[in-house]
Amino acid sequence: MRLVVLGGGESGVGTAILGKKKGYDVFVSDFGKIKENYKEVLIINKIAWEEEQHTEDLILNADVVMKSPGIPEKSPIVKKLVAAGIKVISEIEFAKPFTEALTIGITGSNGKTTTTMLTHHLLKSAGLNVGLGGNIGKSFAWQVAENKFDAYVLELSSFQLDGIIDYRPDIAIITNISPDHLDRYEYKYQNYINSKFRITMNQTEDDYLIYDADDEASVEWLKNNKTKAKLIPFSLTQSFDEGASINNNKMEIKINQEEFTMETEHIALEGKHNMKNAMAASSVAKLMQIRNATIRESLSNFQGVEHRLEKVLKIQNVQYINDSKATNVNATFFALDSMNVPTVWIVGGVDKGNDYNELMSLVREKVKAIICLGVDNRKIIDAFGNVVDIMVEVNNMSDAVKTAQRLTEKGDAVLLSPACASFDLFENYEDRGKQFKQAVHNL
Repeated sequence: MRLVVLGGGESGVGTAILGKKKGYDVFVSDFGKIKENYKEVLIINKIAWEEEQHTEDLILNADVVMKSPGIPEKSPIVKKLVAAGIKVISEIEFAKPFTEALTIGITGSNGKTTTTMLTHHLLKSAGLNVGLGGNIGKSFAWQVAENKFDAYVLELSSFQLDGIIDYRPDIAIITNISPDHLDRYEYKYQNYINSKFRITMNQTEDDYLIYDADDEASVEWLKNNKTKAKLIPFSLTQSFDEGASINNNKMEIKINQEEFTMETEHIALEGKHNMKNAMAASSVAKLMQIRNATIRESLSNFQGVEHRLEKVLKIQNVQYINDSKATNVNATFFALDSMNVPTVWIVGGVDKGNDYNELMSLVREKVKAIICLGVDNRKIIDAFGNVVDIMVEVNNMSDAVKTAQRLTEKGDAVLLSPACASFDLFENYEDRGKQFKQAVHNL
């Protein structure tokens, strides 16, 4: 069997290693450059590879192709594979048949990384032998090749879900859905929503789907479509016979005739959206029969995720906050919503079809100045030019942070929450966040 892997990054190299171990004839092809550390791994494992090209003769003879999530369906090589009737799948789809482990699949437009990390933290703290993979950490396929976990918590993007055929998580979570990546979905929101719900398409009556009952797109989809999974809703405003809710500053979860409660003030994560992430993760913990005391302890000591509302430093009584992971409007909405002091907001980057209107009331209420950090800031200037008094354009992080410092007074905050992808000026959102932190430390 010939396995061709498109993309020589973490998921590609992991898949190649698993494929080789399972007896496939493996070839890795990357249209860009492959990082040195990954090249070394491929060479040590005697796996054939190429970079900066796709040699069609070596690709179109595949029995199965694993495509990295970053490669769009409309790329020429993918179109040729599909036309030739060759199966093009994602890493999760390829790797799952090779493990007996239980999987918890987590998707959503926002909150999925925090929910994935928190779920993993809850299960690991309870002593379970549990791996972390998907969009974060070590490649799922790579971990399956080393074959060492009884369960995996997987962060799944819509792109990964587009590449599944038979994969079914034992427990699925959809944190929420808001417009994102519409450039990959013909600018049709419904296509993107359907893509997220692929997470439950193979689930059976023995599986669970945990979802946000306050989320319009999710509720609407569930009204019009069927899933066999048992539904576990969570909500800030509604209560359920089976599900998670907040009542009188108390988180309450009822699942399988068992109940869990915890005062929200003892939960380490702050903000309404994080209460939802905590409800989703704790619902998994209850389904996995983890003791209430362990869940409480883990929720109270969880450290949060880097680049997500991460407090960097306080300088002259001004708090600098790194929310570089906010690559869409909805994520920035949560960030601005959680600010309770006058804020200088650093925003901008590669726009994925953003509608800034939903931020308007928050910007009026909380933002004293806007710093545009992008190559093309026209949309942001058009949206907020008349809403804030001060608007500055910069083209590097050092200038952004120095300008922010000049515009603040004691008691203010500086928030990097770009609402955009980072590829115009940075390698990725991590690079953007690290540059922000470095610039703050250099003040």
